[in-house]
Amino acid sequence: MSEFVTVAKVADVPLGHAKVVHVGSKRLAIAHCEDGIFAIDDICTHDGGPLGEGELYGCAIECPRHGARFDVRTGQVLRFPAVVPVNTYEVRIVDDEIQVKV
Repeated sequence: MSEFVTVAKVADVPLGHAKVVHVGSKRLAIAHCEDGIFAIDDICTHDGGPLGEGELYGCAIECPRHGARFDVRTGQVLRFPAVVPVNTYEVRIVDDEIQVKV
């Protein structure tokens, strides 16, 4: 059964940035773009790179290893070398807390 878990405060993830959080054994990248705050797996599907350490370009996050890009809203691949999308997670904001459904 999935439930929402508080992972950070809104102020912890400024617009245009991402933050890595841990929920149990999962590593997630919380990204704040102009469309809102989104959560994806913090693992590039190309070679396991740390997406949360990459740059955010609008709502696209770039893996710092080989430059693959993913849409943080949908998980879809936007640029090779990745070809498999990343998992996304439902996010809600309660007061000033970012909560992710895992």
